[in-house]
Amino acid sequence: MATSIRNLCLGPTLACSVLAWTSHAAAAQPKTAQEPIDVTAQYQEIDGKNKTIFLRKVRIAQGSMTLIADQGQVNGTGVENAFDNSVWVFKGSVKVTTDQGVLNSDDARVTFSNRLFTYAVVTGKPATFQQKIAKTGKEAHGHAETIEYDVVNGLIKLTHDAFLDNGQYEVHNESLKYDIAKQISSAEASEQGSQRVHIIITPPPKSPAPAKTPPPANPPP
Repeated sequence: MATSIRNLCLGPTLACSVLAWTSHAAAAQPKTAQEPIDVTAQYQEIDGKNKTIFLRKVRIAQGSMTLIADQGQVNGTGVENAFDNSVWVFKGSVKVTTDQGVLNSDDARVTFSNRLFTYAVVTGKPATFQQKIAKTGKEAHGHAETIEYDVVNGLIKLTHDAFLDNGQYEVHNESLKYDIAKQISSAEASEQGSQRVHIIITPPPKSPAPAKTPPPANPPP
């Protein structure tokens, strides 16, 4: 029988702090690995017999990473191992924010390994990605029906009606790859299809011509 812990909320607010999973990783691992995974939700249900966890109006945070969604679920694990080596399924207004960028989607499958967020596959109509480029102040953004996010290597793959604008030019293709750290995009047209990689480079706006100084009204003799 599933166990609801709604009554364990403290205070009158709807959202309750549910659980915090603290990582005990070695000092050689990234700093994020030292920080706890903090989970809050409006409602949580734990089925100990079938080993499932269900969350509604969920927020998961660890270091600079936050993930919010209308609902989330993980199967085949108990609470104590919920983020060890598991794949969570999130649905409804999913937003993933890291120091590398922001993902927005309808649905997401997120992999946690050793209590670290390592991989995500998000889908939407479309799913979107944004990244603030510190050196230029510009924003790189893209969208596709499916976006794969390799957190460890800092790589984004956009598939199906893929679009990417890196602040300098736009690229359209069925599939695109983007290196977040290097701000490098790559695309290759399919050999079977007729679609070609399409790049649009917008020239900078023209500078206005300097205004001419009118001659004096009464020139000297």
